[in-house]
Amino acid sequence: QVRLLESGGGLVQAGGSLRLSCVASGSISSISSMHWFRQAPGNQRELVATMTSGGSTGLADSVKGRFTISGDNAKKLVYLQMNSLKPEDTAVYYCNAREEFFARTYWGQGTQVTVSS
Repeated sequence: QVRLLESGGGLVQAGGSLRLSCVASGSISSISSMHWFRQAPGNQRELVATMTSGGSTGLADSVKGRFTISGDNAKKLVYLQMNSLKPEDTAVYYCNAREEFFARTYWGQGTQVTVSS
């Protein structure tokens, strides 16, 4: 079993920055990738950023140039640095971990990010 704990959300003005953190605990050795998703009211949950155990990263087009994903693969710790925030970035951000071998997915409880105009 894997548990995910997120932190770092909050209220920020447009143009500001926030850093989200997510740390996995439990049976973390089987985690093959970690991700950040977000869900705004009335919208579907969307993938924002990805980091694999091999160190590959990816970002959604909507956040490229503004957000950065990084972390420590050995510790299963992942960060999402969010710069130049826009009101449309307002959402609940969720950390997600995947075990490719066991085909299992885990979710954190979510952290609210609110960007005021």
